[in-house]
Parts: sequence; structure tokens; C-alpha cells
Amino acid sequence: MHIALLGPDLFPAFHDFARALKEVGARVTGIGSTSAGRLRAGLKRHLDAWEQVPSPFDGALVARAVARAAASKPIDRLETVEERLVEAAAAARRELGLPGLSVEAAKLCRDKPAMKEALRAAGIPCAESAAVASMAELEAFVERAGFPLVLKPRAGLGSLETFRVAGPAELVRAAGRLGVTRGQSAAVEEFIEGHEGFYDTVSIDGEPRLEFISHYYPSVLEALSDRRIAPQIAATNRVELPSYGELREVGRKVLRAFDIGTSATHMEWFFGPKGLKISEIGARPPGERIWDLYCVGNDLDLYRSWASAMVLGRVEDRPSRRYATGSVQVRPDREGKVVAYQGLDEVRRRCSAAIFAHEIPPLGRKTVPIAKGYLANAWFRVKHADYDVLRETMSWIGRTLRVEAG
Repeated sequence: MHIALLGPDLFPAFHDFARALKEVGARVTGIGSTSAGRLRAGLKRHLDAWEQVPSPFDGALVARAVARAAASKPIDRLETVEERLVEAAAAARRELGLPGLSVEAAKLCRDKPAMKEALRAAGIPCAESAAVASMAELEAFVERAGFPLVLKPRAGLGSLETFRVAGPAELVRAAGRLGVTRGQSAAVEEFIEGHEGFYDTVSIDGEPRLEFISHYYPSVLEALSDRRIAPQIAATNRVELPSYGELREVGRKVLRAFDIGTSATHMEWFFGPKGLKISEIGARPPGERIWDLYCVGNDLDLYRSWASAMVLGRVEDRPSRRYATGSVQVRPDREGKVVAYQGLDEVRRRCSAAIFAHEIPPLGRKTVPIAKGYLANAWFRVKHADYDVLRETMSWIGRTLRVEAG
């Protein structure tokens, strides 16, 4: 098969997808805005050809690049693993008659208010929500749903520019940040109290062939509110327990309702006093190199499993569930440059057997704002056969290590 991969030049984390496609026997043409001469070696060695486009976000330009690539050998599939390129790839597929995620499904996976409407229409529990483009519309939603609420971009990525709003003053500030006061459209949602996590799959024809469940400690918005928090992501190895049965079944309903087909998926959820609520679904892998956690915990190459689903239409791997895995980040006490670490030697001594990846910025390096995600500043990735011990280990690291900046 000849696979066109859109946007693999955007992040080094995407190189593994090109590598995996080659390993299952595909011819791989990359498409992106980088010139061929400036491609990273880690990507270039996995490509058979490269097509440069002025903008990978323009479906018509992508379609022309795919058509050029097809001159040497017809293209069988056009894929992307970048959230912001999902709609451009779908538009190009429609123009070229290629299989894969449809334009309609791609829009549902990007437009938060439309996504919530589709979830409710399918009988899937989710927060009350609306699209708003004025303070009058926003205030009407507040009248119905009350405070607190969440205001965010209609097609935002992760938690970027997402605001928890507790009262009128915060509402005006958040609306100004998102342009609602100037007529720009945003998504507003009922704030759902509870524990937050995500459900990820590699699915074929809408049915999960591999599935994984992870948890945030604490919720993402809470973690962003205080740099003293050492936020954790924990991937459980207890996926088959009955306590996860409702989540797995609802996840399957979402995949069928959105007609996602053959794809990697990433679904965010909350569980609290109002029960299970689905936050959003993406037709892509999760960010933050979460798949690396799944690979280590389950003795598999998930990138190759994804490639097998794309190229061969099957996934033969089975997750071992040998380890629960997690990621814990320790933030500097202020912005500036790293000047000292307290407790680092103790962390290394006690946790060396559990740590399988980490980054400790050298002294003198500039700190990274906490809004940049879970793989910034000092972080550790750990594993353990017992999920509860994994959590205790990450919590202990968060309590013990101190990063001082000046």
C-alpha cells in the first residue's frame, strides 16, 4: 500500500508513525510545510518521498500534493495523527475519493458544541453546552446552567485557552480572552464535578482492537491553576475489571455514533456525582507521548499496531497489562532559570527500578510555563505491576523533589 502521511514534520513525536508504516511494508509519502532539505533525519529515513505544501491546513492544497504523489504509485490512504490537520485530511480524502475519516466525522471531532449535540442525540451522557458568539448568548447560557462553567475555543487543542468560570467577573475576562466580546464564537459548557480521565483505542471499522484507560491526578484545569501541584497521568493495567465496564461500553457507543471507522481515538471523560460524562472525542492518538506509556506497560509497539490497522486492516497484538505506567511532573517554584534541585538524589536512589524515562533540565536552563503540558520542566515516567504502588511512587516523587528557580 501507498500511504500519504500528513504533518509528520510538525513534531518529532510523529516520526514513529512513519517508522511503523514502513515496518509493516507500506510505501510512505510525507506531506508537510517543511522543505525536503530541512527534514529531520529521524523522519527522513522512514520516507519514500516528500511533498511540500504551503499550508498543511488547506484541504485543497493537500489534495493536490496527494495527487502529485500518486503519479508514481496510486495512494491508498491519507492519514494524519495531528489534531489540527484532521479536517484538512478529511477534505482532501473527499476530493480524491479516498477511504478514511469523513468530513462530517472530522468536524464533529473538532467542533466542541457540535460534538456535544451529536453525543446527546446518540443518548450518550455529556455536559450541557452551547456555541456562543456574544455576551448576550453567553449570559443566556449562564441563566440556564448557572456557575461554575467552562469556556473554551470551539476547536481548541487539549486544555489550551480553557477557563473555569466561577462568577460574572471571571466570565467577562474569559470572554474577552476568547474574543466572545468581539463576536468570535466559542464553546461554553456546564462544569462537571468529578474525576477526569481518558479512554484511548486503535479501532478498525469502529470497533476497538486495542483499548487503554488513563487517569489525571488532579484534573487538568486544577493542575494548571497551581504550580505547586505535581500533576500525574496514570495508565491503568486493570482495564478488564468490571468497574471499567460502563466506560468501555460508552466508549464503543461514541465510536459508532461518530462513524470514526479505522483510526486511533482519544476520548476524555469525567466521573462524579452525576455519573459518567463524556467530555470530548478525537480521531487521533493522545498527545504528550501517552502511547509510550502504553507500549511499556503492555509489551507492544503501539505505533506498529496502528500502522497494521491502516495498512493490513488487522491488529494481531494483545496487550499484556504487565505494568501500570505513569508520568509525574515537578514544576519549578517560579518562572526564571533552574538554580537548584532538592531531593533529586533521593528520588534517583529510591525509584531507579521504576523510572523508565525522565528529563531533568540542567542548572541554568530557562523554565517552561506550566501551561505547556506534562512533558515540560522536570518529569519522570515510571512503571509498576501494581497500580496503587505506581500512584504512591508518583506521589512520593512529587512530594520529595523540589525545583528551585531564580
